[in-house]
Amino acid sequence: MPVNRRDFVQFAGAALVTPMVSSCGPDRRPAPGVPRSEFDGGSTAEEVTAGVDLDGKLAVVTGCTSGIGFETMRVLAKRGAYVVGTGRTLEKAQEACLRVDGVTTPLQLELSDFDSVVACADTINAMRTPIDILVCNAGMRGQERELVYGLEKHFVVNHLGHFILVYRLLERMYLAWQGRVVVVGSRAAYRSAPQDGIQFDDLQAAGGYSVSRAYAHSKLANALFSLELAKLLKGTRITSNALHPGVIDTRIARNESGLRRTAFSLYTRLAGKSVEQGAATSCYVATSPLLGSTSGRFFEDCNAVQISGDHHLYDAAMAERLWAVSEELVREYLVELKRPTWEDLGQQISRPKPRQD
Repeated sequence: MPVNRRDFVQFAGAALVTPMVSSCGPDRRPAPGVPRSEFDGGSTAEEVTAGVDLDGKLAVVTGCTSGIGFETMRVLAKRGAYVVGTGRTLEKAQEACLRVDGVTTPLQLELSDFDSVVACADTINAMRTPIDILVCNAGMRGQERELVYGLEKHFVVNHLGHFILVYRLLERMYLAWQGRVVVVGSRAAYRSAPQDGIQFDDLQAAGGYSVSRAYAHSKLANALFSLELAKLLKGTRITSNALHPGVIDTRIARNESGLRRTAFSLYTRLAGKSVEQGAATSCYVATSPLLGSTSGRFFEDCNAVQISGDHHLYDAAMAERLWAVSEELVREYLVELKRPTWEDLGQQISRPKPRQD
């Protein structure tokens, strides 16, 4: 689409003004009962994991081919973890893994194809290894309204695909000494999502569509999924937390029009984070010794936050309903949730071998 000079100036102006007025949004305070870290929005993934030893740990990172997903995989591998990295195609996942100095395995995961999600989960489970870290990082931000399985595509890719994956991998996470599910969401969940929350009566977005609203709707689903998962996992050694990584110029906006993509790039250069900084919160939540029992929280800039305002980020009733509706929508792709013991599986369990440097 040709870029009109006047339109560009308007978009660029919005990009300039947005950082100045961002403080007018919901109030953000430290979450009570969660240890504060020394890190902030300027910290990098390597800095927040300094001194962390992940030898013998298995981490799964979805969307590892670029951006903060790649940086998360790279840093976890650098700290000694055996990382399974997924991409929309096996070739792209392989290319990403070859760029990492560490032990990695590439797998294909196309979140808009539930058969692909099942195949990916089955391959990971066949490794017969407890899963210590699961970072649900992959996502999309499209442009035109599109339906997949009769549902709006952002909701399918950003929420339901990961819902199936986590559901099918939980059995292996129960066997880890301490399992952590990390859901990469967005502050759009509380800033831009529909005022009445999840649109249970219109998951097709037939009543009106905008890409920003659809994306924010799916990010609210991410946050509520993590919240309900934390409730269901209470009393186990698995935690679940969601986070906003910051505004980063990654490939998430690749499907935007040229004008919007340019404006977004300008905004991120003025007020955004680098990829190294953007991956910091994911790596911190996945590895910090301070967060051993912390679950059901929302993190920004490497700290748990409490967001005031009129939103549904902590709506327990909505989270419970979303879980039930999600189960019904994808029931044929799920497995029975159970908590196996080491004795149940006997010799089926193996651990990743420590790296030999």
